[in-house]
Amino acid sequence: MIKENILKIKEGLPSGTQLVAVSKFHGVEAIMEAYGAGQRLFGENRPQELAEKVPQLPSDIKWHFIGHLQTNKLKMVLPYADMVQSIDSVHLLDAVNAWCVREGKVQEILLELHLGAELTKHGLTEEEIISIVETTDKYPGVRICGLMGMATNTEDEAVIRNDFSRIASLFDRIRKTYPWLASFKELSIGMSEDYQIALQYGATFVRIGTSIFGPREY
Repeated sequence: MIKENILKIKEGLPSGTQLVAVSKFHGVEAIMEAYGAGQRLFGENRPQELAEKVPQLPSDIKWHFIGHLQTNKLKMVLPYADMVQSIDSVHLLDAVNAWCVREGKVQEILLELHLGAELTKHGLTEEEIISIVETTDKYPGVRICGLMGMATNTEDEAVIRNDFSRIASLFDRIRKTYPWLASFKELSIGMSEDYQIALQYGATFVRIGTSIFGPREY
């Protein structure tokens, strides 16, 4: 079913949108089934799980880290991640930049905007994101590639649309105001429950797990 699910989802994606298969809590066999269906981009949100999986899987897989990252776990993520989508605080950005400068790596990142009503969600304010974008020379160890956000966990479509509209508006404003930031072109919004709505707001990455892999294995 994993192969069929991936092919069905990809058929519905516009040409400019990439599928991030969220493989957290799923084992190597499930990931290899997705790999056999042509999927090469996977998302993980737990540092230890990412570090354990990478050596067991093909080297042409691209890994995106999509979960909250603590600064004491950077060594489990940054050596392996092609992109960290979840830069959710200035403190984390500073730590990632320092680690990458020290290790001679330039890490592709997305800045996570705090969306939704839940206080438990992580994320930067719009003001913090603008401040970061205006001072990119302070961060030689990262390449800022765009924004990421998670809509409110609700069945109210109007609320979800409002969240996606807000992040899409900020994304467009940054692109117009800072055209020299050539790498800023990715908008990661939408998960299994709401990705079809996210597509209407310009998502370039959709992060889909349950609709591909089913309930988590562990």
